[in-house]
Amino acid sequence: MGNRSSLLLRKEEIAQIRNETGFTANQIERLYSRFTSLDRGDLGTLSREDLLRIPELAINPLGERIVDLFHADFGNNLDRINFLQFMRGLSKFRPIQPDKPNKQNNRMEKVKFAFDMYDVDNDGLISKDELLVILHMMVGANISEEQLSIIADKTISEADLDEDGLISFDEFSKTFEKSDIEHKMSIRFLN
Repeated sequence: MGNRSSLLLRKEEIAQIRNETGFTANQIERLYSRFTSLDRGDLGTLSREDLLRIPELAINPLGERIVDLFHADFGNNLDRINFLQFMRGLSKFRPIQPDKPNKQNNRMEKVKFAFDMYDVDNDGLISKDELLVILHMMVGANISEEQLSIIADKTISEADLDEDGLISFDEFSKTFEKSDIEHKMSIRFLN
């Protein structure tokens, strides 16, 4: 895939991305233009720093964690993602369309992404320390350490069904059974 916005994506590339992500051809072309404008080195890939220049991520207290997960999703040790990887990552935030099932963007994938946000050490479990890391990112110094600790303890006690002091993916998933994660973890993309 070319890296200059003046080069258009081929129809086959657009079709592949549509099938994998559920984005429309128009959305793909517009997001490609945005991708190339972020690619200041004209490398055809984006670095962590390039992604953090996206205004919606720059102002999000969890922006850095989201960018980390973009890279982790693809086992990317080079710290750069290409356009297809970029689109796959964005697809997790696309509103779910019940009449158009998509393996990248469904309720379980959204729950898994949310779980991975908290599972900082990637061991498949969320500990109190990991909750505290994320809480610090979200609230900064606006809440005392003691208050944060109380919130983390309460979260663990409510979600930890087997009482091992950790939250597994299954336990985490159960906390979202009545939640509207399909809409809460969605961004409207260039309609």
